[in-house]
Amino acid sequence: MDSLITAAARALAAGDPLGALKRVALRDDPPALALRGIAMAQLGDLDRAKALLRRAARAFGAKEAVSRARCVVAEAEIALVSRDLGWPAKELDAARETLERHGDHVNAAHARHLEARRLLLTGHVDAAERALAGLDPTLFPSASRAAYELVLAGIAMRRIDTRSARAALDRAAHAARDARIEPLMAEVESASRVLDTPAARVIARGEERLLLLEDVEAMLASDALVVDACRNVVRCDGVTVPLATRPILFALARALGEAWPADVSRDALVERAFGPKHADESHRARLRVEVGRLRAELRSVADIGATKRGFALAPRGAREVVVLAWPVEEQHAAVLALLADGESWSSSALALALGGSQRTVQRALDSLASAGKVQSFGQGRARRWMTPPVPGFTTTLLLPASLRID
Repeated sequence: MDSLITAAARALAAGDPLGALKRVALRDDPPALALRGIAMAQLGDLDRAKALLRRAARAFGAKEAVSRARCVVAEAEIALVSRDLGWPAKELDAARETLERHGDHVNAAHARHLEARRLLLTGHVDAAERALAGLDPTLFPSASRAAYELVLAGIAMRRIDTRSARAALDRAAHAARDARIEPLMAEVESASRVLDTPAARVIARGEERLLLLEDVEAMLASDALVVDACRNVVRCDGVTVPLATRPILFALARALGEAWPADVSRDALVERAFGPKHADESHRARLRVEVGRLRAELRSVADIGATKRGFALAPRGAREVVVLAWPVEEQHAAVLALLADGESWSSSALALALGGSQRTVQRALDSLASAGKVQSFGQGRARRWMTPPVPGFTTTLLLPASLRID
């Protein structure tokens, strides 16, 4: 490798893309194309970066498998940044295996970091943790250590483990300072601010207040019965009752939780569960059926008693009943929460992250665009959506694996 290529590679590693381009901007050999592509990615021209990396990958010969694999890893990182979550993961796996076979453990580890971050964005926390298994961050350069710790922090946040998250972020900040790469330090700082941003809102005894993530952690560890409207489950004393696929039952549970210790009238429950404001006998009969089903689901943590005017929640052993909700609740809140990271998303990537259909996401985006809450650029498959961070929303690292968006 000639001196200009070596110097350009060092400049990129130090976060100096302009310095790298000064050395290889006029060259079209495969190593120079690859370095130019990475430099353009660092400067934010992702389309040009992808084109250069693909040219470089095609230009490398059959005996240059490692170089081609590095191009694949760089392209995968661009896909992650541009929120192209449909990018073929098998290509990244194959590139990582190639790098590991040839002893390029630093770039192989970077490929694992990218895989783990993609899994986090799509809500697969356990799989993200498995992707990092076996890596020893002390063996890697400072930038790679920072990336590793950022993923660990994301996993801890998803699991609502603030102590582990803060420890990982402190290690990431230390590694980023050692690397002296300003964008990396800014990313760590942005991730750290999440812990000081309201993560949820608690509703109890008719009052509401915002909670930080550590407050949410303390509440879930308490002896309260928690109706969790962020993940559509009911929690109490280590028992979790999932109701994400039972929206009517969860609507009833939330209404009862918000009213506790008082009861809720039958008319109010009909409106919350079925929509009509004026209940007729058919609605009341259906309500009795749904309350019976909810009583069966919650039998291990609470009972639902009939009162003169409706129904009331009676927790078993819990001292308190609280409802945990998003800091800001509105139509299509899950889409807004994903877009709140400030990145540009395709509708297909949003659908993948939310576990819904692309057409449903497109309808939500059109509605939000009409209200001036999101904006798009590009056409066809290149169309991307974005919005400035929405006050009150935490990072996408805290989103559950699957959310209802309509």
